[in-house]
Amino acid sequence: MIHKKERDSVPEHVVLLSDWTNEKPYEVQRSLHYATDWYGIRKGAAQDYLAAIKEGHFGTKLANERKRMLAMDVSDVAYDRMLANGKTEENVPGYRAGQRVRLRVINGSSSTYFWLRWAGGKMTVVANDGQDVEPVEVDRLIVGVSETYDVIVTLPGSGKYEFSATSEDRTGRTSLWLGDGEKLGLAPMPKLKYFEGMKMMNEMMKGNGDMKDMGMAMTNQTMDMNGVMYQEKMDSLVTLNYGMLKSPRKTVLPDGPVRTFKWTLTGNMNRYVWTVDNKTVSETDKVLIHHGERVRIVMTNWTMMRHPMHLHGHFFRLLNGQGDYSPLKNVVDIMPMETDTIEFAATESGDWFFHCHILYHMMSGMGRIFHYTDSSGSAFSPIPGIADPKKALRKIYADDREIRPAASVGLESNGSDGEVMLANTRYRFQAEWRVGTDERKGYETESHIGRYLGKMQYWMPYVGWDFRYRRISDVGEKSLFGQTDTKDHRNVFCFGVQYLLPYLVVADWRIDSKGYVRLQLGREDIPVTSRLRMNFMVNTDKEYMVGARYIITKYFGISTHYDSDMGYGAGVTISY
Repeated sequence: MIHKKERDSVPEHVVLLSDWTNEKPYEVQRSLHYATDWYGIRKGAAQDYLAAIKEGHFGTKLANERKRMLAMDVSDVAYDRMLANGKTEENVPGYRAGQRVRLRVINGSSSTYFWLRWAGGKMTVVANDGQDVEPVEVDRLIVGVSETYDVIVTLPGSGKYEFSATSEDRTGRTSLWLGDGEKLGLAPMPKLKYFEGMKMMNEMMKGNGDMKDMGMAMTNQTMDMNGVMYQEKMDSLVTLNYGMLKSPRKTVLPDGPVRTFKWTLTGNMNRYVWTVDNKTVSETDKVLIHHGERVRIVMTNWTMMRHPMHLHGHFFRLLNGQGDYSPLKNVVDIMPMETDTIEFAATESGDWFFHCHILYHMMSGMGRIFHYTDSSGSAFSPIPGIADPKKALRKIYADDREIRPAASVGLESNGSDGEVMLANTRYRFQAEWRVGTDERKGYETESHIGRYLGKMQYWMPYVGWDFRYRRISDVGEKSLFGQTDTKDHRNVFCFGVQYLLPYLVVADWRIDSKGYVRLQLGREDIPVTSRLRMNFMVNTDKEYMVGARYIITKYFGISTHYDSDMGYGAGVTISY
């Protein structure tokens, strides 16, 4: 939006916030889909058993795992730097005591929310998403991904005053220093109390992964669920919320028929699948609207993550209790358990994307496409600047359909064991192997391809094959089901189903093409400490395994395990 220059205008400075990782973004996205805990380790937020015991929350940790949840987090990625205008710190000299400055803050990050604070006292919020609002004085505010705020700050005296942007998880920070002379900074924001947040999450979550109806009308950021994790005294701070934003002019939409959509924001943190009404953008049809309608969207966030929902090509009214003066926005941050309502005038044509602006949520499929049905009679109406709409749509769909690889290879003194996986939102292919150092230890491989079922994807029916050979030592041994054991010589197809039990134990029941039945229980990545992880497996073939791994880097660890077939071994594990 372009404004006429005012005679007594306040000097302005643009502050573009961003996050920086030394990893390729593809690797970040791939890792998130395989529930890596590496970013939690890097940030000191792994929430392992030892940390839980030290903080008196071991019961909280066990309750969390009983409900099949991984360690909670506020921000999923461990970034290497937070930047303001491309710098970790920027100096802006020339401002004097008593002078006011208008900071135009843009959150251009991939996935980081920022807490904004000013060392010179209160800030005055005067615009949001490029639209003026009635001035509001606050001590701090949080800016969502792709949101913008204009704030006016005043230098109360001589010196350099810090304007600080701290990542929501409080592990990164960037600063702007206004003025000249001695630096007058802000204390770092206290670390989050993660186990307090985990305790709250346990109370809100049912055993099947659904959220409980807590009977609270939460909306417009008026109740910050993360507040239980804050160490600072909240009653002494004025924190901005959407309910405080008021347009200086009426924003009532033109008359027209009202079309209402009610959507839930849904997700599966374990597999990093983010959806609207449990469907990715590629799994849904376009949302049909008509030119001249008033389109209203009621969204409830049933996940434990914030979602900055952004609509392309339109401003919308955020219905926040300000009546005719509801603020105009193009991004709305929807906090966990919140229900927010927006409405916009359908005045355009063609297709317009509506999506979560956290990069990795958007690429996982959290979005919808609005289509103006009277733009053309064609399903793919011509869109200016897009030569091939069908190809463009396939490109959008390709993000959440992407097949992502992962692997783990153990090289130890008793042989090698490992697995390779290829998976997308709904399907997974997995190939496992164990190779011993002699014929008695033998070799074996199992491969499966399956489809995840259910909202939380606890179920996965699969088909596959199992081939193994070792020199027979226990001829005629019976399984726990009384069948003659074939674990030493097997070449079969199999059909089965995996199910995620409480405490994150995977139960695997299958029957093979010769009628042999096996039940297996196992769990990987048991967090004893931040870097020490254990795993186990036991099945009705009377096979068992227990192991440990010490994580050195994201891709490398020292490992050891005992296997009933291969014996004891120690070495290294390479993960991808």
